[in-house]
Amino acid sequence: MNNRINILNTTIDNYSMQETLNIIERSIESQKQIHHVVVNAGKIVAMQKDLQLRKSVNESDLINADGQAVVWASRILKKPLKERVAGVDLMVNLVELAYKNNYKIFFFGAKEEVVKKVVDRYSEQYSSDIIAGYRNGYFKKEEEQAIAKQISDSGANILFVAISSPTKENFLYENKSLLNKVNFVMGVGGSFDVVAGKVKRAPLWMQKNGLEWFYRFAQEPKRMWKRYLVGNYKFLVLVLKERLF
Repeated sequence: MNNRINILNTTIDNYSMQETLNIIERSIESQKQIHHVVVNAGKIVAMQKDLQLRKSVNESDLINADGQAVVWASRILKKPLKERVAGVDLMVNLVELAYKNNYKIFFFGAKEEVVKKVVDRYSEQYSSDIIAGYRNGYFKKEEEQAIAKQISDSGANILFVAISSPTKENFLYENKSLLNKVNFVMGVGGSFDVVAGKVKRAPLWMQKNGLEWFYRFAQEPKRMWKRYLVGNYKFLVLVLKERLF
């Protein structure tokens, strides 16, 4: 994978959604392992000071731009990315791919009732045969290795981790060797909440115009104001500094 750019101390693979899916499918079929991560404006801001997070992200095998703001920034900085590859959309596409190709998936993260609803929904929509196992995202640091071994021994080809940053990135990075039986490993943030119906996604026109963050903010302003309003401002400053200086 050499089709990469680097902006704001962040490495990003310049692939479309379909190209990303093709790479993942080839990796699973050849029994190789890919650790995947997505980056958005907030994560890139955090990576400027959180060096462990930066290391965990930049040393991943496949890195997509989840946020439209990152795509716009790449164009401003004259290293244009092809398109946004949203983590939740990639996850949905991979579940369908798993059904078509007889892959198994382990779902790890979120609250117990949320992850169970995700598993139930996909079992009903496709088949319970795609489910290798599931576990909620509440655990102690000392439990991490046992959880990683449980996932690795489940027979999963794909692992989705729905835990907030930087916990999920660091979990995947630090337990990479224990997860070596899983072909594709991906952090999916709050995607389980979307699939379970706990959180609504923005209309397609808002997604395409980079306003999905605003739709999310409008649903939970008290919880999200700092992440989006402060985070987006800091991201804009970073982009302007790199462009001008």
